[in-house]
Amino acid sequence: MSTSISDSIRNAAKRKSVALLPFVAAGFPSLDATVSTLRAIDQVEGVGAIEIGFPFSDPVADGPVIQEAFNIALQSGVTTKKVFESIAKANVRTPLIAMVSYSIVFRYGVEQFLKDAKSSGFSSVLIPDLPPPEAESVCRLIRAHELDTVLMVAPTTSADRRKTITQLASGFVYYLSVSGITGERDRLPDDLKQNVLDLKSISNVPICVGFGIGKREHVKQLFGVADGAIVGTAIVRALKSDDPARSVADLCKKLLND
Repeated sequence: MSTSISDSIRNAAKRKSVALLPFVAAGFPSLDATVSTLRAIDQVEGVGAIEIGFPFSDPVADGPVIQEAFNIALQSGVTTKKVFESIAKANVRTPLIAMVSYSIVFRYGVEQFLKDAKSSGFSSVLIPDLPPPEAESVCRLIRAHELDTVLMVAPTTSADRRKTITQLASGFVYYLSVSGITGERDRLPDDLKQNVLDLKSISNVPICVGFGIGKREHVKQLFGVADGAIVGTAIVRALKSDDPARSVADLCKKLLND
């Protein structure tokens, strides 16, 4: 029986004080690179899950580095179906999260998307532009297809909505360290610790932090606070190298080890 995403994150956190969740832009710089990169990350101890971004021409909160990666992937002909085929080809053990705009899911067909996500190897689904209460019916469908739900909480999210989100999330809660777009930052916000601890007090699933995390010192700031550190922009930058798989794996190790 495969390990659930929540258990994988918690197990990785026990080994490394916090689990690492790298974000990979599917199809950048190529689908073959995506496959080799996933396989390389799969060998890194301390990785709790891998977030796979489906290329989208109008991203919700992605910064310029990830937007550029998505644009290059789309221009090279990457489609949702091709992403699924690549995920199946990679065949990794680490739980995979499909980070995808609802418009992509809707056009593909919600039921078909979830069916193909499950069969290709995804463990969970994150739809950032579908917040509660609209997300409730889709979350039920996701669970019906034996996938876990991941939902986001921002610093500005109200207390009532936070409770709803923690109840809907079966995989983990993605806490945005700052409001705005993704990207590397010099330091994490002062209120992050208290916000994450407050979430953990009402959640039965892990709390992972993203947006602005790109250095070892950022990851260390989450020790004893969050269960996981989500790293996007720094990972996508590493994908630009001549050997994307090796560069990303080396960066993951650097983020996890002193």
